Amino acid sequence: MEDPKTGRLLVCATPIGNLGDVTLRVLDALREADVTLAEDTRVTRKLFARYGIDTPLERFDETVAAAKTPRVLERVASGETVALVSDAGTPGISDPGSRLIAACVERGLEVEVLPGPSAVITALVASGLPTHAFFFGGFLPRKAGERERLLRAVAELDATLVFFESPRRLAAALASIGEAMPGRRAAVARELTKVHEEVARGPVEELARRFAECEVKGEVVVVIGPPEEAPARVAADELASEVEALVQSGMSRSDAVKHVARLRGVPRSQVYDSAHEAKRRDEQGS
Repeated sequence: MEDPKTGRLLVCATPIGNLGDVTLRVLDALREADVTLAEDTRVTRKLFARYGIDTPLERFDETVAAAKTPRVLERVASGETVALVSDAGTPGISDPGSRLIAACVERGLEVEVLPGPSAVITALVASGLPTHAFFFGGFLPRKAGERERLLRAVAELDATLVFFESPRRLAAALASIGEAMPGRRAAVARELTKVHEEVARGPVEELARRFAECEVKGEVVVVIGPPEEAPARVAADELASEVEALVQSGMSRSDAVKHVARLRGVPRSQVYDSAHEAKRRDEQGS
């Protein structure tokens, strides 16, 4: 008696722009799968047409992922081979595929990852910035306050920072980065592997000015270098005292923090934390 067919989820990395970047292994997997789940079937059909693939395609995007996941699990459990692709690059990176992968793992179903193109790694290497360690933060928050809090939280990491960003919000994002990490080296990678590929490099303030003056199109990855040296640790009490003096003179606390950070050449996060901690101690002592 033959063993029952073992189902599995094949996580297939697809090109981020140039259709020639797909691996032979991924092409074989897409041809042999019982079905391919695609974040956008229109995008995947172009890849299928290029390589003569006729595997059934089904939509699996943010809108339908939750509803379809139980049925996909049953198909894999029953012995089907299900291929998963995103719009571009490796599924599971800032797309709904991550939840399907987690659900399969939780249920004990086989998951096989077929590596290939990744906008994160491509942009990181192309930036020319340090690669000893990196932090990938997905898409930057849309709201300025949330974006500022995130940037402040990661500003002092000894790692290169990588984020996705919408072309419409790029200028605002770069301005926020410039405030949180003044003088930091950065790169903006756009339309990677495509005809109009561009990697702009320079101080983040310079990039902010450049992209504020032009219309940006295409997929964007923002890469921010780590602090070139560990920032001098100015005494926290000293920073807090300078902030408080400016506040007493009539400046808003936010502006006072920015002013002291520029004057001392330290991250705003360091000044903010010092002032916040001093204020907390004063309130507890009163």
